[in-house]
Amino acid sequence: MSGAILFIQEDLKITEVQEEVLVGCLSIVSLLGSLAGGRTSDAIGRKWTMGLAAIVFQSGAALMALAPSFGLLMAGRLLAGIGIGFGVMIAPVYIAEISPAITRGALTSFPEIFINLGILLGYVSNYCFSSLPAHLSWRVMLAVGILPSVFIAAALFIIPESPRWLVMQGRSEEAKWVLTRITEREEEVEERLAEIKKAAEAGCADGKDQDKAIWAELLRPSLPLRRMLITGLGIQSFQQITGIDATVYYSPTIFKAAGITGNKALIGATVAVGFTKTMFILVAICLIDRVGRKPLLYVSTIGMTTCLFCLGLTLTFMGSGHEPKGGGAVGIAIAVLAVCGNVAFFSVGIGPVCWVLTSEIFPLRLRAQAAALGAVGNRVCSGLVAMSFLSVSRIISVGGTFFAFSVISALSVVFVYTCVPETKGKTLEQIEMLFQHGDREWQKVEIELGDAEHLVEK
Repeated sequence: MSGAILFIQEDLKITEVQEEVLVGCLSIVSLLGSLAGGRTSDAIGRKWTMGLAAIVFQSGAALMALAPSFGLLMAGRLLAGIGIGFGVMIAPVYIAEISPAITRGALTSFPEIFINLGILLGYVSNYCFSSLPAHLSWRVMLAVGILPSVFIAAALFIIPESPRWLVMQGRSEEAKWVLTRITEREEEVEERLAEIKKAAEAGCADGKDQDKAIWAELLRPSLPLRRMLITGLGIQSFQQITGIDATVYYSPTIFKAAGITGNKALIGATVAVGFTKTMFILVAICLIDRVGRKPLLYVSTIGMTTCLFCLGLTLTFMGSGHEPKGGGAVGIAIAVLAVCGNVAFFSVGIGPVCWVLTSEIFPLRLRAQAAALGAVGNRVCSGLVAMSFLSVSRIISVGGTFFAFSVISALSVVFVYTCVPETKGKTLEQIEMLFQHGDREWQKVEIELGDAEHLVEK
């Protein structure tokens, strides 16, 4: 959309407010998909919920590509947003539930890898199709988004259902068969199956009674669950209110404020952003199960704070967005480096770790619904940022807006220190134990769990 919006403005003559609504509404409406995704995935299973997400998104993308007016374009965007809401909620939950503890962090980061790959391909396709006539270019840019989700149809006939969901449905033999396919040792199959059954005992009620019990527990949480919700909702919100979607959606606007001119050059600069974002997510995948979640979060949030502050300084004193300052090529270079640095630090930490944490910290009986709540918080914050960026930038300048993002990013460092425990190498059931204790006892519990893991290895 970041490149397509330039040509939509030219073709459909939309206003700045319509542009903000078109860009930001996808994130806001995706919360409907995320909320529905929790219950849907408990009802029909994790993998078929992913299939539903693909169908809904494809329908929205097709409607956008064929839309003759702004109204129908909005309708397609809203439909695509619901599909995305399903997808961002269910994919991490599914992967977390089929992954062994030792590689769960890396595997649960896969959705973030492909989100970033999709962003990069979107930027590249924007660049490739930018030479087409305005009325055609943006339609092709949006239509190519249909193609990747087609492959999900084939995947659904290959991948297994979540063994934890199967146990919750009383289908233990099927769960055991799935575990034999994804686990190397037979003894480990029995151990994991026993753990899953024990965790599922508290959620043995069926239908509406179970739904009511889950929401009653989420709305009136115990102290451990309250800590989980603060951690999950907090990290999801900070992932977005630090401004990453403003950088992704409005990178042409940012580079225009830095002094770059011409649609082709603006879209070309965004390709560098997409490439950087994709490359550094691969770094995160290599490190997340080696160095842990929390160290990556520290590196990420501190690095983002620095880059956002530098970008604010550059656009304020060397940019050409509001008051020309004469920064020229130097200002442009620093702005591009700051934007690329920001997305690099995001991708190496809070981008993937956010989804990993929210898919592994909640008890089995609550996991789908609680993860859905986290995804809702993420999408609301994303939408608020996307739908207000241009208006706020007009009031306090683009540079001033990034100063504000840098302050929020600094607060995220404090949040990580105080509210996020280390979950590396622990089973989903062990992670629950971390939240049974007070904040000061987290480290002690983590050390004890680590010692137990070393003894098992020996």
